[in-house]
Amino acid sequence: MIKKVIGIVIVLGAFAGGLVWLLNNEPAGGSEGFSEGAEVRAVTTSTMVTDMVKAVGGERVSVIGLMGPNVDPHSFQVTSAASAALKKADMVFYSGLHLEGKMQEILEKRAADKKDTFAVTDGIPKEMLLKPAEEFVGYYDPHVWGNPELWAYCLNVVVATLSEQDPDGAEGYKKRAEIYRQELLELHAWTKKRMTEVPQGQRVLVTSHDAFFYLGNAYGFEVRGLQGVSTNSEAGLKDRADLVRFIQQRQLKMIFPESSVNAKGIQAVADEAKVEVSEDKLFSDAMGKPGDVVERNGESYDRGTYIGMMKHNVNAIVEGLK
Repeated sequence: MIKKVIGIVIVLGAFAGGLVWLLNNEPAGGSEGFSEGAEVRAVTTSTMVTDMVKAVGGERVSVIGLMGPNVDPHSFQVTSAASAALKKADMVFYSGLHLEGKMQEILEKRAADKKDTFAVTDGIPKEMLLKPAEEFVGYYDPHVWGNPELWAYCLNVVVATLSEQDPDGAEGYKKRAEIYRQELLELHAWTKKRMTEVPQGQRVLVTSHDAFFYLGNAYGFEVRGLQGVSTNSEAGLKDRADLVRFIQQRQLKMIFPESSVNAKGIQAVADEAKVEVSEDKLFSDAMGKPGDVVERNGESYDRGTYIGMMKHNVNAIVEGLK
């Protein structure tokens, strides 16, 4: 009898856990499906890709984003709701460079079979990509949106493929993309100026995982992460000890948690190194919740957009380190 009760508890626990996981990984587009009357039904993966396709597509493109706020694309697995959206989609846009981790094989197979699936990072010249060390040897660092100037190259893929799918909308896609491109270049200029407020000796960014090399490369910051380029890599005791020693040697003022990574690891490092942890979580692999508008330094921005996410990160870094 006891064994039966234990078995029932285990089954119910597993079911509840699976239900919670499914709800947490529900497509950002929700259960309502694609909008009626749109010329193109598009599915996107990461929130940054979703934001870009919506900006270019306008009302002609109905977009369902598979990954919502704070969802880690490295470990995302396709749910039944995501599968249903993919089956109905005319086009699929993903980031690429192995950001989507467990989805990579599915996306590449669909791209080969149906010719309707596109990695937006294919628009970036290969010589501009960074090659991380350790577990990603042979691959490029996928976190390209850390540099808005680089991220703007991805617009070329979105415009070209949408225009081919929907020629009547081509002129509109081009115009909206150019508006968005200009906004990204203005963001790049603003970020470059803002980052100069941090003293040279404090331009060191320590975070939960190695998602900020493009940002560091663009704006003159040294970057260290507790985990590797993929959050699926585990930080060993030696890695943590080395990071603690580094923080102490450089006499850093603050280190930063991330919205899509468990903060326990970086907090443990902070406790050992006797350094402060920022109250502002950086957005690394996912943006914030749409409509999360904040007022900071005399301007307002929505952290559920790419531009708002980047402004949040830059303000948090500058104010934490200067």
